[in-house]
Amino acid sequence: MSATSEKQPETTTGDSDGQEAAKSDGHTRVTVLVALAANLVIAVAKAVGGVFAGSPALLSEAAHSVADSLNEVFLLFALSRSRRPPDARHPFGYGKERFFWSLLAAVGIFVMGGCFSFFQGFEAIRNGSEEKFSGYIAGLIVLGVSFVAEGISLLRAVRQAHRQGQGVSDVQDPALRTVLAEDGTAVLGVTFAAIGMVLHMLTGQALWEGCASILIGALLVYVAYRLGRDARDQLIGEAADPELTERIRELLRAQPEIDSVEALFTMKTGIDSALVAARVDLAPGMDSEEVEEVAVRIKRSVADMFPDAGQIFLDVTDRDHMGRDHSDHDRTDHDRTDHDHTGRAAQESPAATGDRGGA
Repeated sequence: MSATSEKQPETTTGDSDGQEAAKSDGHTRVTVLVALAANLVIAVAKAVGGVFAGSPALLSEAAHSVADSLNEVFLLFALSRSRRPPDARHPFGYGKERFFWSLLAAVGIFVMGGCFSFFQGFEAIRNGSEEKFSGYIAGLIVLGVSFVAEGISLLRAVRQAHRQGQGVSDVQDPALRTVLAEDGTAVLGVTFAAIGMVLHMLTGQALWEGCASILIGALLVYVAYRLGRDARDQLIGEAADPELTERIRELLRAQPEIDSVEALFTMKTGIDSALVAARVDLAPGMDSEEVEEVAVRIKRSVADMFPDAGQIFLDVTDRDHMGRDHSDHDRTDHDRTDHDHTGRAAQESPAATGDRGGA
């Protein structure tokens, strides 16, 4: 037997959460635009300086900035598309758009930044390069300006993370997390390029700039891997925070009408939205109206505890119908096998039979 309930009414808490999310998106959009403007200017400066100076490390940094600029465009797409309301084709909304575009950004960092940097580094080590003193000076000036611009963008992203009450390593928004990773990597990359260029100038050996390019490439590949792994986990259906999931389980167990919680599933559907599905065994003796009232109340309690739960489904299951408490003495082996198979299927695949709940 399954519980159904009416759609929960809209609440002022839900409106407040929506306004807060829109405000947070606005701050993130400004952060991304600042990073995009900085990277476009820096990419042009690095490319011109790299060609003029004949510096492989500077050209690697130019490729890095081009990749970052393209990624910021991806992140702007993510911000504009992920807040679209649910529709018939996407009933759980478009929150996972952010994870998809973040995955593309990770691929862009790997291909455009990492691979090109490796190529420049190996070419410099194999063929060497000649630079004039004026070329070194021009390259170092470009790198100095780039360091300042990237540092300003990084500081803004860090301030936004703190404004949202999160540490740099705990940021949940993939757009902001990508900007933090890109700007942090850019500051390190500029430092590597400058060290390589100075050592080249002092020793006359292009090996140093080649090694700097390879270091930049390795750094970009590592960052791309970390960002891509996180986006992959979220795209394929990452569960909500385990601690929060356990709190929901304890809340369900504390309800006097619930005998046991047979299964509890959560899944992130966006940066601030999630799905909760639970299968519970209710105490005997309740009629259908009582079951419906209990289901509505329980779902409201879950929504109060977990405001991000935009969808809450409650499946009320009779243990006897799952084949746990019946005696099998009067059945044939064939009947018993079919019954056990049905019981296992019921446990492994929850039927989401509640209506939308949440704040």
